Amino acid sequence: MCGIAGQLNLDGRNVSPAARASAAAMCDALYHRGPDDAGLIASGPLVMGMRRLAIIDLAGGKQPISNEDGSVSVVCNGEIYNYRELAARLRARGHLFRTGSDVEVLVHLYEEHGVDFVRYLRGMFAFALWDQRSRRLVLGRDRLGIKPLHFAVEGRRLMFASELKGLIAGGVKRELNFEALHHYLTLSYVPAPHTIYAGVQKLLPGHVLVAEAGRVRLERYWRLEQVPGRDDVPVGEYVEGLRSLLADAVKSHLVSDVPIGVFLSGGLDSASVLALMRQQVTGPIKTFSVGFAETSFNELARARATATRFGTEHHDMVLPSSVTDVVPTLIETFDEPFADSSAVPLYYLSRFAREHVKVVLSGEGGDEVFGGYETYVADKLARWYRALPGMLSRSLIPNLVGRLPVSHRRVSFDYKAKRFVQGALRSPVGAHLSWKEIFSDEAKAELYADAAGGLPSTGEFYANTAAGCGSSDWLARCLHLDTQIGLPDDMLTKVDRVTMAHGLEARVPLLDHPLVEFMANVPSELKLRGFRKKYLLKRAMQNRLPRNVLRGPKRGFNVPMPRWLARDLQEFVRDTLSPERIAANGVFRPETVTRLIDEHTRQERDHSRSLWALIVLEHWMRAQNAPTATEVTATDANTEHEQVSLSQKA
Repeated sequence: MCGIAGQLNLDGRNVSPAARASAAAMCDALYHRGPDDAGLIASGPLVMGMRRLAIIDLAGGKQPISNEDGSVSVVCNGEIYNYRELAARLRARGHLFRTGSDVEVLVHLYEEHGVDFVRYLRGMFAFALWDQRSRRLVLGRDRLGIKPLHFAVEGRRLMFASELKGLIAGGVKRELNFEALHHYLTLSYVPAPHTIYAGVQKLLPGHVLVAEAGRVRLERYWRLEQVPGRDDVPVGEYVEGLRSLLADAVKSHLVSDVPIGVFLSGGLDSASVLALMRQQVTGPIKTFSVGFAETSFNELARARATATRFGTEHHDMVLPSSVTDVVPTLIETFDEPFADSSAVPLYYLSRFAREHVKVVLSGEGGDEVFGGYETYVADKLARWYRALPGMLSRSLIPNLVGRLPVSHRRVSFDYKAKRFVQGALRSPVGAHLSWKEIFSDEAKAELYADAAGGLPSTGEFYANTAAGCGSSDWLARCLHLDTQIGLPDDMLTKVDRVTMAHGLEARVPLLDHPLVEFMANVPSELKLRGFRKKYLLKRAMQNRLPRNVLRGPKRGFNVPMPRWLARDLQEFVRDTLSPERIAANGVFRPETVTRLIDEHTRQERDHSRSLWALIVLEHWMRAQNAPTATEVTATDANTEHEQVSLSQKA
């Protein structure tokens, strides 16, 4: 696991000493991702380097790594789980290996297959590979977007880095991207390819960037086809197929020269990972959980019971009720506004786990792969709701739901019911977005100090993404949206940044791509059977997990944010979002923000997600010394920067 960064002169000029120093500074900004070692290489117009977290071949796996004659070099963030099989094939073809590192297979695979070598990799990765003879730079990112990679083209210079802070250290322009801000207010994160800075992009999952002969192009090397399979295949065949792939996925993710632990929430996904790991590991396994003082949010008892069932060395902690001190740290961790509140407990848990292990397995991705979100049930109900007479769906039921008292307990019934009636009559894609959105387009119009004309709505962004799904099946389309947007840009971003902030590697075996491809072709009825979520996974893990895990409600790192913001953190909220601060930024209407605070404090509405998104944004703008609205104009990445467009090559 590492952080990588570099610069390429697209005009072919050799890099200067100043550029080398700049690239070194970019790598230094990523120290937290790799505190064990550093490396830098300069070759003609390129300089690139890395910070290393040593996991495999601790002594010999230093990077950059080159081929036999030094003509091909690579730096890589992540793990290649099938490197041993690949290395054996390459040795049989005459390639010489100098290390036992998984990264070394990249240079030899490239020699054999050119840019297409990435299709042979199984793992989580973001890499930069330099072909000195062809003067070609290849940047690549894994299929699901587990590992991050950002890039920018300024003038005739291409810069890349694992995190935005690496690009900032290299001097990238920090110009606010209003389209990204607009999407953030809807989603609580910035969706790819956007970043919060105009001219800086995220390399999309399953893509490579190739820079040669002064030009830059993007190519897609992998596409997940959500096409549910045949209903006439016996369920038992799907169950056995899934069991085999689950066992293989976890086994492959155990390759390491250091001990591996498990993040354990007490829910189905992490418990499944632990159960499968226990089949492979006879020795001690360390597990880690986090809980809350608020009983409705505390899942420690369930996690402890699962840990006891599998005989682990369990460690858990209770989160403090005041988390204001960690907000500036989280801003620095994510580099751009990121308001998924579950990052808070995960930050504390990662710091806690790093005291014991260097690598953890996580159940992340299970909801998107197996069909585990409550929103899928809401999507199914909405199809029926839209068939009701208009008086019921548009008047009677919304009026009754609107009278429900507001509760600040864990994802309360009133919250879910009100969310449902607000979005159920939209289009299927619009309804799916509505369960997730923080500020609707109407709410944003009321929030903005000035009209935000010309900015595409997040609904359009969702609809365009949904159009890329290869199936008309409604659940397949929802899974496609969540796999393409929410998974890489929210869930995996959260896990990567928060764990790497502590030099901790998180692996996600439920996102092993053969397993993901298999599940994409499973009939939807075996994912959501009636209202039973993750049906096939539960069948596969039957008799292997405690009954309360198999039948219990969805778990995870849910945060008691509604109560915190209304009580414990009320002073913090009012200070951070004071009318004076909001007016000074010039982006939002102070009176609208104050109304949200007042309604939430009086428990008239649950605005916790909206308020947290505004708190994070306010702290980010303050920390980044971002320009105010009067100093910036809404820009695309093609105004003063060279926009890289995606080619049709696949």
